[in-house]
Amino acid sequence: MNTFQAPKGTYDLIPPDSATYLAVREAIAAPLKNSGYGYVETPGFENVELFARGVGESTDIVSKEMYAFETKGGDRLALRPEGTASVLRAALQANLHNEGKLPVKLWYSGSYYRYERPQKGRYRHFSQVGAEAIGTEDPFLDAELIVLADQAYRSLGLRTFRILLNSLGDKECRPVYRTALQGFLRGLDLDEDTRRRIEINPLRVLDDKRESVQKQLTGAPLLRDYLCDACKAYHEQVRELLTAAGVAYEDDPKLVRGLDYYTRTTFEFVHDGLGSQSAVGGGGRYDGLSEMIGGPSLPSVGWALGVDRTVLALQAEGVSLELPPATSVFAVPLGEEARRVLFGVVTGLRKQGVAADFAFGGRGLKGAMKNANRSGARFAVIAGERDLAENLVQLKDLESGEQSAVPLDALTDELLARLA
Repeated sequence: MNTFQAPKGTYDLIPPDSATYLAVREAIAAPLKNSGYGYVETPGFENVELFARGVGESTDIVSKEMYAFETKGGDRLALRPEGTASVLRAALQANLHNEGKLPVKLWYSGSYYRYERPQKGRYRHFSQVGAEAIGTEDPFLDAELIVLADQAYRSLGLRTFRILLNSLGDKECRPVYRTALQGFLRGLDLDEDTRRRIEINPLRVLDDKRESVQKQLTGAPLLRDYLCDACKAYHEQVRELLTAAGVAYEDDPKLVRGLDYYTRTTFEFVHDGLGSQSAVGGGGRYDGLSEMIGGPSLPSVGWALGVDRTVLALQAEGVSLELPPATSVFAVPLGEEARRVLFGVVTGLRKQGVAADFAFGGRGLKGAMKNANRSGARFAVIAGERDLAENLVQLKDLESGEQSAVPLDALTDELLARLA
């Protein structure tokens, strides 16, 4: 029999693994919710120009990896390859920056799409949780976001990730560095595509992962040696704040990341247990992005953490998350009257916040009990005509195997007490 398959480079999230992904998303979002960040959700596709201007036409994301298409009406759209440009566009469109409260603090969770060569940890469809603080230039804000990401990862039980930190300067000092870097790069043995990149955005050459390129970058000028006094002071304050917060980091003068909009603070979370796809998340400051996409000056900072790679990092460290059971109570009715009664019991338990399920399909006792055991429930509630005639049900502890009769009208209180 022929069946459809998920497209190459994508995956389906199905139980029980999907529960881990949900738990990771919730853990990353938790410190954001406690820090004044509100949830934002944007469309899965945007105008192509939003990403061409914001992310950068010279980036691999826009030039090689973006899923772009033309609609029947002639609009040029693209599946979103990253979240920051979309979130900033939404904030500008809703005039959130004019409501008198800056920074505008937003968090998001969703799927993103890039046409890449699929491998473990790198997919054409992937999931991220991100945060953006829009409209304020403040090193305390940069530090807050890094601290919150660190807090999220540690709450999951991750311990061997590293935070790489750098400054990319600003419009005052980066042009001087750009000129120096271009002079160095023009003397290297590089292919034509890379040579074109030197003229458009030479910092992107530093981010080239090919060993043949990296070998030649030894001795390349470092941006930290060209930072103006203001950028030096800003970066030093971010470093001091992280140290005071007990967040360990490593200075990485070659860290530039893959997007054109970053300025000043840039950082990356890496996990050495993931092989070549070691980055599990990252971000930085993007003070000029608003103007790039037609908005006012809104200095901003943010990050995105990969849910897929975070799950892989947990696996690499052997961390198993303590997940709440999908089902705590499983009802096994024997006969039509029992089906009606126990369906009401299950409905009542759910209203009390108890995860409860039901043996659907009118199966016999043996098949229904198999389903009860497979569900992971702690207790099974079993009832037939004789039990109900005496206003009783059988309550079975599926861990110990112990079973006892419980009055029907006392069942909910008994289960709440045992599950407490």
